[in-house]
This record gives sequence, structure tokens and C-alpha cells, in this order.
Amino acid sequence: MSAFPAIRSQELMSFSRGGFLVTKTQLSFPDKLFFCRAQFADSDVDGSISVRVLPPSLLAAEKEEAKAVLTLFLKKRGLSNAVAARTTNKSEVIIKHLVSRLHSVHKSRYLVGRELTTLEIRDALIPYLESLLEENGNILVDVVKNFPKQPVKEKPVAPASPLDPTLDSKKLKAVSRVSEMGPAGKPLPHILYLLELGLELEKIKGITRRFPAFAYYSLEGKIKPAVEFLLDLGIPKSDIPTILTKRPQLCGISLNENIKPTMTFLEELGVDKKQWAKVIYRFPALLTYSRQKVEATVDFLYEMGLSAANIGKILTRCPNIISYSVEDKLRPTAEYFGSLGVDIAVLLHRCPQTFGLSIEAHLKPVTEFFLEKGYSTVEIGTMISRFGALYTFSLSANLIPKWEFFLTMDYPKPELVKFPQYFGYSLEERIKPRYAAVKESGVKLLLNQVLSLSRCDFDKALKKKLEKIHSDESSK
Repeated sequence: MSAFPAIRSQELMSFSRGGFLVTKTQLSFPDKLFFCRAQFADSDVDGSISVRVLPPSLLAAEKEEAKAVLTLFLKKRGLSNAVAARTTNKSEVIIKHLVSRLHSVHKSRYLVGRELTTLEIRDALIPYLESLLEENGNILVDVVKNFPKQPVKEKPVAPASPLDPTLDSKKLKAVSRVSEMGPAGKPLPHILYLLELGLELEKIKGITRRFPAFAYYSLEGKIKPAVEFLLDLGIPKSDIPTILTKRPQLCGISLNENIKPTMTFLEELGVDKKQWAKVIYRFPALLTYSRQKVEATVDFLYEMGLSAANIGKILTRCPNIISYSVEDKLRPTAEYFGSLGVDIAVLLHRCPQTFGLSIEAHLKPVTEFFLEKGYSTVEIGTMISRFGALYTFSLSANLIPKWEFFLTMDYPKPELVKFPQYFGYSLEERIKPRYAAVKESGVKLLLNQVLSLSRCDFDKALKKKLEKIHSDESSK
């Protein structure tokens, strides 16, 4: 009786027609022992990610992405290209720390062999860098270079630089007010309330530097009603400090005249009431935009052919689309994808994050890459329509190395048009091991079957193919 073992994607096996060999031990499993591995078998007992799902090539790619995010962040803070790049290159420790944050935030993605997109990496790292900026202000560069050591904040007076602007009197007064003590020797009531809520004093000062009005918000009239409103929506108390840090303006906007009417409008479109906690935590700025701004985005989505129900789903999954300018961002991006023959409504519904990418810096280079590989504009449009996240991946860290490996596989180029999702799987943890297992077995599977099937179904597909081979041989 033939033996057909389950194929483990982390190990390469040598198949024989009656069994298989593993490097260290020869094993042979009867059919009745054929099994599927548990969903989280690649995780350690304590839930942390196993080293097996973090190969050197993936770590190197993530490291480069983290460097790019940090460099861009520093440039947006006013540093020149050269200084930002030099600072990043001298900050190896914080780069490793940023990569570890990716593993913590997106652990579930690693366990199923899916690589992160450029936007997912940015979304995970930029809020953390913003929190560092709020805490450290003009010594951010020193913090980055010396991480995790905390540099001395008392610096000698130096000429103002783009990253170290001189605070005007309004900001100075606001920051000073945060540190004031009341008659009883305690912080002012609204500051004390924020401290008890979990906001550190330095964080409150950081918020005030960015938004001086925050120091003057009354406790009963603005801050407490806003916090209670967020709690009523189901947002955990522990998440409130993060939300206020990201968007302190929430406390200054009228609940009854602005925020609640906007929420009602969005709920009528289909935004799930049960998802408000996740939506606001993901993008608290949503509730600070004017009704006119929200309606302008919604009108554009209607114009692109989306239904109210689908618009509601988009705003639930990707609320930050409201922040994109209709005329400067959304419409030009829609026109660009339209020139490739893409159904804009389908792309917006499947991957609205794509519309946050730069046309010149990101979209066009990816298109040129596929054109250079011999794909037509129509084929590229088909690939995007089938896999909207295709353009959100890094060209150098993702598309190029996976393309180079694809050339070593026994598949024709049109196979990528049929299954562009290939680029969404981990090269080291999914593509290479699965393809090696197929080659060793001597069978043929569609690229879709090799990668998209679960571990269990992939094992079954190989077993079925092997059984057919044995059956054909026996009938000869």
C-alpha cells in the first residue's frame, strides 16, 4: 500500500513512489495517518512568532522598508535628504526595534505566509514615530541615533533648524500652562484628569506643542464629554490616550452639532455601528472633518459607480480615504488606473489604500516594471483588477525578487496574469517551500493551487496527484 505524507512547507522532502525521505530521519506514513497541521503550528507556545517564519531575506527586506519609512519621516520633519539618510544609516538599533514592532502588530499575517504591503508597514510604524516626536520634540534626531538610551534634553542654545523651530509665545504659554499647579499643589483639573486617564505629562506637552488650544480645553465642557463619548462607543479606556494623542481636536468639536451628525450620515451609508471603535481608533481624524469634506469624498465614490452599501464598507475598512483630496489625489489616481483599463469601482472596493499612493513615485514605476517584462497594458490592468494590492508592494523588496524566482519556475508568464496574488505571498516561507515540494513530488499543480490552498488542502492536492500517478502506473 502506498504512503502519502503531509507536506510541510518549512521542510524540503525527497519523494519516492512508496514513501519519502527527510534529511535526518526516514519516515513513511500510511494513508490513514494523513493529517492537517493546526492553524497556529508555526507559532511558539507563548504565541510569539517562530524564527522559521522570519527568514534572513524577509528580515532584510523589512529592514530596508523600515529605513525608508524613517528617512521619509525625518525628511517631512524638515531634514534634507542627505541628513535624513545619514541619520537613518547611523540608527541600526531603532531600525531593528521598528522591525520588531511590525512582527508584533502583524503577527497573524506572518503565520499564514503573507507579506506586508508598503502601506501596512507605514501604518504600523509612522504612529510610533509620531509618538517619539511628540515626546522628544527638537531632540528627535538624538533619540533616533542613541536609541534606546535617552539623550539629555538640556541642550545649549543653537540656531533654529527646520527640525528645531523656535516656539512662539502662544505655544510657550500653552506648554507652561500644562505644568501649572492649582491651589492645592496639584495639576490643573483637566491635566489631572488626563494624567489619571493614562496620558503622561510629556505626552500632554507634546500634544500642546502641536495644538496649543488643547491646554485651554475645559474639563467639564470639552475633554470629559469627548472621552465619555468615545467610551460609550465601546473604545477601551486604555486606547483613549492614543486617540487623543493622534487627534486632540476631537475634544474641541461639538458632539451634537458636528460629530454625531457626521456619524449618522456615515451610518446611513452603511458604516457598521458595531465597528465605530475600530474605525475611530484606526483613524480618529475622521470625526474632525467637516460634513462638506466627508460629502465630497462620498460624492466622488458615487461618481465612480459605487453603491451606498459598498461606500459604507470602504469607509469602515479604510476611513483615512476621507483625508485624500478629491481633486489632487483621488481623481488623478482614478484617471491613471482608468487609462490601464481597470474597473475603478472594483479597485476602490477591494483595495482603497491604493489611492493613497503617489502616481509618480509609486504607481508609474510598478507599471513600467511590468511593461519591461513584456506584459501589455491590458494584461497589467487585468492583474490590478484581480489583485488590487499589487501596487502597494515595494518594487525592490517584493516585486523584483519574486519575479526573478518566478523565472526559475515551470510556469509561463501569462500565469501571473491569471494569478497576480503570487506577489502577496512570502517568497521564503510560502513560495519556495511549496514549489520545492511540488517539484520533489514530480507532479504538476497550477500556481493558484500551489499558493492559495491552505496547508491542509495543499497536502490533499499533492496526495491526490500522487495517487493518480500510482493508479496510472498500476493500470499499465
